[in-house]
Amino acid sequence: MIQKLAWVVLFVGLSSMLLYGSPQMADEKAPATQTVTGCLQKGTEAGGYFLISTDDKHWELYSNSDVSLADHIGHTITVTGTVAKRSKAQEQKSQPYENKEKDGKQNTDLQVSSVKMVSATCSK
Repeated sequence: MIQKLAWVVLFVGLSSMLLYGSPQMADEKAPATQTVTGCLQKGTEAGGYFLISTDDKHWELYSNSDVSLADHIGHTITVTGTVAKRSKAQEQKSQPYENKEKDGKQNTDLQVSSVKMVSATCSK
C-alpha cells in the first residue's frame, strides 16, 4: 500500500512539474531578433534615424543609451534588435516623418540593441 501511494505521489509530482515547467506558448515568447544591413540616414524627426536596407526596405530605428547611431550617419551598418512595439499615439506622432522618409518603401520600426559599421560609405 505504501509503495502504491509513493508511485501516485511521484506521478502527481512529475505531472505537475511537466505541466507548469512547460515552454511558454507561442504568443508569450520574446520577440524575435532581427538583423538588418543598410545605409543609416538622419531622420526628419528630432533624434530620429532610419536605415534603407540592402533589400530596399525602410527601417525606422530606435536606440537606447548603449547604442550610438549618430556616429554612423552615411555609413553602411548592420543593426540588431527587435521589432518595436509602439503605442498608437507614438505611431501617429512619427507617421508624418516616416511618410517623408520611406518614399513608398515598406516600413518597419526596430528597437536597436547593437550596431556594427560595415563601411564608412553607403553604396546605392
